[in-house]
Amino acid sequence: MALSFLDRKPDSGLGNIRSSPGDPSRNVDWILLGAQALLTVIGCFVVYSASWTRIGGDPYAFVTRQVVFAIAASVLMVVVMSVDYEWFKERAPLLYASTLALLLLLLVMAIAVPSQSEISFDLGPINFQPAEFAKFTTLIALAAYLADERSDEVSYSRFIGGLLLVGAPAVLIIAQPDLGSASVIVTIAMGVLLVAGAKAKYIAMISLMSVMTVASAFVGGFVNDYQKERFRVFFGQESDENSVYQVRNAIRALGTGGVFGKGWLQGQLTNDRSVPVMWADFPFAAVGEQFGLVGSVALLLLFMVALARIWRIATLSRDLLGTYLCAGVFTMLLWQVFQNIGMTIGIMPVTGLPLPFISYGGSSLLTYFAMFGIVQSVHMRRMR
Repeated sequence: MALSFLDRKPDSGLGNIRSSPGDPSRNVDWILLGAQALLTVIGCFVVYSASWTRIGGDPYAFVTRQVVFAIAASVLMVVVMSVDYEWFKERAPLLYASTLALLLLLLVMAIAVPSQSEISFDLGPINFQPAEFAKFTTLIALAAYLADERSDEVSYSRFIGGLLLVGAPAVLIIAQPDLGSASVIVTIAMGVLLVAGAKAKYIAMISLMSVMTVASAFVGGFVNDYQKERFRVFFGQESDENSVYQVRNAIRALGTGGVFGKGWLQGQLTNDRSVPVMWADFPFAAVGEQFGLVGSVALLLLFMVALARIWRIATLSRDLLGTYLCAGVFTMLLWQVFQNIGMTIGIMPVTGLPLPFISYGGSSLLTYFAMFGIVQSVHMRRMR
C-alpha cells in the first residue's frame, strides 16, 4: 500500500493526461492548425468585403455560404485526421477509380445536356467539382504507388506507371476544359516524384508532355474562347479591351492600397465591383487595397508558416507514404498561392485557380481541409 503511488502514471503537465506520448490525439500540430484557422477567418472577411456591395443581392449571401463551407470542411478534416493515413492507401484504387468515373460522367453529361456545366455537378445549394476531388485522390494514389518501391530513386518503369496515374485525370480535366486544376494535378505529381528521387530528365519529360497536352487542347478546340483570350492578354495580344479590364483593375487595387491600406470595406475598387468576381478569382487584390502592403505581407507570412510546418511534418514522417503525401500538399499549396497572386499582379496568366482558404468556394475549401487533415494524420502518427 505504501508503494501504491508507483503505479500512477506521471503527470504530463497537461492535467495528468493518461495517454502515452505516441497517442495521436496528443500530437496535433497546433501551429499548422492555427495558421489554417487564421487563413480561413481572413478568407471569410475578404469574401464579405469583396461581395457585400453587389447590386440587387443579399450582402451576406456569399460570406454566409463560405462560413457554412468552412464548418463542413472542419468536420471533414476532423474525420480525416482521426483516421490513420494508411487507411487511405488501402482504398486508393477505389478512390482513384471513383474520380475517373465522376470526371467521365461529367464530360458525358456536358455533351448530352448543353445546359450542364462542364466543370461541376449542380447539387442545388452547391456545385460539386470533381476536379477538386481529383487533387485529393490522385495524390493518395500516386503516393501509395511510389511508397511500395522502397528505393532512393524512382525506377523508369515506376515513373511511367506514376505518369499514367496522373495523366488520366489530368487529360480528363483539360478536356472540361479546366487548365488551372490540371496544372495543380501535374504540380502535385512533380513534387511527389522529386521527393521520391525521380531523375531531372523525368521531371523535364513531365513538363514537356504537359505543355504538349495543353497545346493539343488549344489546337483541338477543347479550350474555350475566353480561356484563349486570357493567354492573349498575358502575352499582350488581346483583341478586346474588356478582356484586360479585370487584370488591370486588380493591379490598380493592389497599387492604391499603399503601405497600410484604405481600411476594411473602404476600398473603392473593391466596393464598386471594378474587379468582377473578385471574391473568387482576385481576393488578393481586395487584401492589398484594404490592408495595403502590411496586410499582404502578413497574409503571405501565414502561408509561409503553413508551408514550413508541412515541410517539417514531411521530414518527421514515420514512412515514405507520409513523406510523399506531405510533399504533394506542399507543392499544391505553393503552386496555387503563386499562381493566384501571380495572375493578380500580372506575371501569370489568369486561370481561375482560387487562393487557398481565401477565395470563395466550397469545393476548394473542402479539398484543402481534407489535404491538411492528411498532413495532420501523418504528424499525429509519426511516433508509432
